[in-house]
Amino acid sequence: MPKALKKTKESSKKKSVFHSPKGMRDILPIDQPFWEKMRQLTKDIAESFNFLRIDTPVMEMAEIFERGIGEETEIIGKQMFFVKTKGERMVLRPEETAPVMRAYFEHGLSRLGHPAKLYYFAPMFRYEQPQAGRFRQFYQAGFEIIGGESDPIYDAETILVAYRFLQDAKIRNATIHINSIGCHKCRPAYVRKLESYFRKNQKKICKNCQGRLDTNPLRLLDCKDEDCQAIRSGAPVILDYLCENCKAHFKKVLEYLDELKLPYLMDSYLVRGLDYYNRTVFEIYAEGFNFALAGGGRYDYLAEMLKIGKAAAMGASIGIERVIEVLKASGKTMPMKNPPKVFLIHIGDAAKKKSLVMIEEFRNNNIRVSESFGRESLKSQLRIADKEKVDLALILGQKEVFEESIIIRDMKNSTQETVSLKKVMEEVKKRLK
Repeated sequence: MPKALKKTKESSKKKSVFHSPKGMRDILPIDQPFWEKMRQLTKDIAESFNFLRIDTPVMEMAEIFERGIGEETEIIGKQMFFVKTKGERMVLRPEETAPVMRAYFEHGLSRLGHPAKLYYFAPMFRYEQPQAGRFRQFYQAGFEIIGGESDPIYDAETILVAYRFLQDAKIRNATIHINSIGCHKCRPAYVRKLESYFRKNQKKICKNCQGRLDTNPLRLLDCKDEDCQAIRSGAPVILDYLCENCKAHFKKVLEYLDELKLPYLMDSYLVRGLDYYNRTVFEIYAEGFNFALAGGGRYDYLAEMLKIGKAAAMGASIGIERVIEVLKASGKTMPMKNPPKVFLIHIGDAAKKKSLVMIEEFRNNNIRVSESFGRESLKSQLRIADKEKVDLALILGQKEVFEESIIIRDMKNSTQETVSLKKVMEEVKKRLK
C-alpha cells in the first residue's frame, strides 16, 4: 500500500495541467447570457443609428498600427502580439479603428454613404499586465463614422451611441469625460509649453514619463502614477491653446450634448493613448469605477498617417468585459434566454429510441425540450428536471411506447396524467400557455 501511494504522488507531480494563456479567459456557459446580451445590444444600437456591420481579419500588417497609433505609444512599444510568418510583419490587431479605415479605402466603402457608418464586435489583443477590467485578449464593440465633413454633429452622435449603449445595458449614473486636443495647427504650441513645464519638474516624475519627454510629451498626461498626477495638476491646459476653428468645433459639440441632456464633465487633461486622435476625445465612466467603459474621439488624420487618402472620421469603442464586470458588481444577473420548459424522461431502450424523434417534433413546433440521455433511472431524471425548473416533465417508458401514450407531469404541483402520443403536442402547448 505505501508503494502505491508513493507512485501516485510521484505521478501527480509529472502530470501536466493545461490552462488558458495569461490574460486570456474562457467564456463559460454561465456567462454566455451576458455576452449574448452584449452582442444583441450592439446590433440593436447599431441598427437604430443606421450603422452597418464590418468584420476585419484578426491579423493585420504591423505597419498599419505603427503608422496610425504612433511608434512611441505603449501599444506599439510593448503590447503588440507579433505573428511569425514567412513574409510580412504581421500582428494580432490591438485595436480596430485602423483596420476599419484600411478596409474603407481598400473596398471603396464611401459608396455606402457620405459618411459611411460602420460597427463591429470583435476581439483585440494587447500584451499587457492583466488587471481589473484589462485582459490580453479583450472584446470591443465599436462604432465608426468615416467620410463627409469634420462636422461636430458626428462627434455628438458617436458619443450618444456609446452612452445609449451603456444606458441600455443598465449601467447607471455614467458620466462622459470630454476634452479637445486641437489640431496640427494649434497642438504643437501646446506641446512645447507642456514639455517646458514637465522639464522643470523632471526629477519628480516617474522614469517612464522622463522617457516620454523626449518622444511624446502629450502622453505625460496619461500617466496613472500618483506623483505624476500631482505634477500634472499644475500643467498647462490645452483648451487655452486651441485655434479659433478648434474652439468653435468643440463649442458646437458641447452644445449638441447640452441639447441631448447628456451628463458630461470637462476633463482638461484627457488625451487618450493613440496618436491618431485630434480635436474631440472622450471617455465614459460608471460611478464607483476607475476605468473607462467606453472611449473614442475624432481621427481626421488617420488616413493620411496610413498614406491611403484623406477622410474626416469619428469613432467610439466599448470594453465589453468591463461593462460585464460593472454589471456583475452591481448585482445584475442574466438568466438564460428562453430556457427549456419541458423535460423528456425516458425509461428503457425503446423509449430512448423514440426520444430523439419526439424532441425533433417539439423543435419543429418551437418548443425547447431538455433531457438527460446519460441517466437511466426515473428518480435521477426527475431530480435533473426539478433542478432545471421546467414546467412539465414528459415520462416515456416501455409501457407507454407499447400503448402509444406518455405521462405529462406538472412539476409545480406534482400531478400527472397519461395522454395519447398523438395529442401530446396539443396538450403541452395548452399547458404552457
